[in-house]
Amino acid sequence: MWVKGELFDDFESARAAALTSLDRENQPGLFDRLTWFESLWQYCPPGGAPLIARARAENCDAWLFLARTGAQTAVSLSNWYTLSFRPVFSGNPSEETQKNQLIALARRLGLGLSTIKLTPVPENDGTTNLIVESFQKAGWIVNKSPRFGNWTTKIDTTIDAANEAPIDSVNFPQFWADRPGEVRSTYSRKLKKFGVTTDIYTTFNETAWEEYERVYASSWKGNEGSPAFLTAMAKREGEAGTLRLGIARLDGEAIAAQLWTIENGHAIIHKLAYREDLAEMSAGTILSHDMFERAIDTDKVTLIDYGTGDDRYKQSWMTDRQQLFTITMFNSKRVAGLIGAAKYRIKALLGKNVAA
Repeated sequence: MWVKGELFDDFESARAAALTSLDRENQPGLFDRLTWFESLWQYCPPGGAPLIARARAENCDAWLFLARTGAQTAVSLSNWYTLSFRPVFSGNPSEETQKNQLIALARRLGLGLSTIKLTPVPENDGTTNLIVESFQKAGWIVNKSPRFGNWTTKIDTTIDAANEAPIDSVNFPQFWADRPGEVRSTYSRKLKKFGVTTDIYTTFNETAWEEYERVYASSWKGNEGSPAFLTAMAKREGEAGTLRLGIARLDGEAIAAQLWTIENGHAIIHKLAYREDLAEMSAGTILSHDMFERAIDTDKVTLIDYGTGDDRYKQSWMTDRQQLFTITMFNSKRVAGLIGAAKYRIKALLGKNVAA
């Protein structure tokens, strides 16, 4: 199979080559779109310069979005907002083609790099194995280490084959009945006691967004990593109709907030916070109840993703866990790569954190 590989060091050239193949209409996943990577680079770049690799075969493309961190080192173009990082494919390549494309990318990147680190890489969809096998085939020494847990729950749905629309699915009362008794009791008692109200916005609302930012700043999470990035994302998703911004209020004052997106049947919970000084009101639980109800009964989602982290409260709402990995790769054809692989192995043997 003939595979053409090339590298780009700016987004303008990559966009010109991709045409519309990396846009929303052709990439169902939020974290696989060119606008996502462009926005990350604009507001919170993880390195000194972009390094975008593309392999083309059989009218299909494979893309790997990286950032240079040194003369011979690069990392995935991802950060704390990225809930899943993977190679991006367009044109519906077969599994064999995908592997051949990644092998070609690995060889092309090996001409200039000694070390590449990718995170957080999902396991359940086969991405981790695909990357590991492809880069090993190209002569890289590949290590994977656990990075985060990712909690999700599937909403059982029957699809009408004629129009690909859901015709029967689990409704929210069924979902709610399966939640732990402690969660259901907390919701009922605190709602009755305090009378917290909620609103869910599907388009960007300046006032609601300011409320979100105030709640987040007064929560246990402190300052937002990149407010400008998140604002741009919320505006972009609001224009697309995928935004779900939930605000819980007490006597008109915002005390809890959640940022979701819902698209192609998948709900992603990106951010949540509540005022720490009002934690006894359980406004987060009340808001979660209403956000899940909206997603299941109105938006008819088939999957809800609670993002990264093994926080205990996520297990009250979710049913399934997958492991996200950091994949660290060393070029066996470069001295710096061999030295890096040796240092990595020593750290691993000493029990030091090699995934960070």
